Amino acid sequence: MTPTLNRTLIALALVALASPLAANEREDEDGRHTAPASADQAAPRPEDPDGPPAASDQPADDAGAETAPADVPTGDTPPANDETAREETGDTGTPPDDTGAPAAPDPVAPLELLGKTVPVGTFDTLYWTPDQSFRSIATPVPVLVAHGTRPGPHLCLTAAVHGDELNGIEMVRRLMYELEPDELAGTVVGVPIVNLDGFRNGSRYLSDRRDLNRYFPGRKNGSAASRVAWSLFENIVRHCDYLVDLHTGSQKRVNQPQLRADLENPQVVAFAKHFGGMTVLHSPSSSGMLRAAAVDEGIVAVTMEAGGPNRLEDDAVDYGVQALETLLENLDMRKASRFWGAPQPVFYESEWIRASQGGILLSEVELNEQVKKGQILGTVTDPISNTGSAIIAPYDGRVLGMAVNQVVHAGFAAYRIGEEKSAEEVEAKAEQAQERSAPEAGGDESKPAEEPDRPDGDTE
Repeated sequence: MTPTLNRTLIALALVALASPLAANEREDEDGRHTAPASADQAAPRPEDPDGPPAASDQPADDAGAETAPADVPTGDTPPANDETAREETGDTGTPPDDTGAPAAPDPVAPLELLGKTVPVGTFDTLYWTPDQSFRSIATPVPVLVAHGTRPGPHLCLTAAVHGDELNGIEMVRRLMYELEPDELAGTVVGVPIVNLDGFRNGSRYLSDRRDLNRYFPGRKNGSAASRVAWSLFENIVRHCDYLVDLHTGSQKRVNQPQLRADLENPQVVAFAKHFGGMTVLHSPSSSGMLRAAAVDEGIVAVTMEAGGPNRLEDDAVDYGVQALETLLENLDMRKASRFWGAPQPVFYESEWIRASQGGILLSEVELNEQVKKGQILGTVTDPISNTGSAIIAPYDGRVLGMAVNQVVHAGFAAYRIGEEKSAEEVEAKAEQAQERSAPEAGGDESKPAEEPDRPDGDTE
């Protein structure tokens, strides 16, 4: 065999061997049969300053079209060694944009509130001035703001809407001053003393003797109470995604720490679950209440009740702060120093038990105590005639609120007893309520409105 013939046969053999290799390379580039690659084979991203520039000249396939660069997936199968490539290049897994570069997360912008700018990652004290008649002597209301460095929800806390309710003021102070804005996702806005007039006077009401929590969302040109409500709602509350309105009992009554929430609203139900083991009481809000106005505007809101008026109760405050810390954890806003994962008692039904006569009230039960049907909750005795009567539990339940020992009149709301329900029972109740609220075919038969079952001067 001549040397020329030998060289010809060798060349033909090499061509035959190269053909399947080229086909495999095209299949790999198409993303159909990608083989694992080692860490040092991972292609750097085009914008990586420490790596070589991305290849731009690619061989054409059989159809004459350009194949995609090795680091950009062209099909549903991820590129080779995807996890290793992300670790080496610092990619956080953000989907790439049209150019192949990962899209950067939206930056957190400075917060614009009350005419001021709060930089990212800072804590600041702003001031809200309600629309009142004497501008020259008006005292601005402090508003505490912690604006985080990462995207997240805006949570608002309001306290002392009733000026004699002090526990919420202390809850806001403790929580706000333990926040680290550079470790926070989202924003927390705390208004420790909404009703500054009432607070100064030790009164539940505004200086015009109105209950501020009956006037939301307010009117710009309405009564004094309506103007204050409108100013708070427009300037602060509308900036919230979530709202927790902090209250206590009223008129010498104390409340077991609890959430008041409309358990027929699915968003509110989901939000209430974020507070850990705090008791939840189904309480449809009345027109004019802050949480009702907030929910009507798409802001998820609940009321937190804890303790009684005109006093600072450390146990109630600590209980509330722990629930708020758990809320921040469950909203992915920050890691909590204390996380509350206890089962959450839910009371779908509750009732105020009233005194049948006037006299001196002396209780025989304590707050949060389990009671049985027929059990004596307390007695009311006429101090002159020495005649009295007992207040009896009408059903099994728990004492969620009660009056302190005092002189009462006939009809005074003395004990709030709640019936605990399972999650299944609560859901069934909600479904029944939705069915009842749906208009019935064949006519609209209206029933007379019933008197709301509230104590004199409701606790919310």
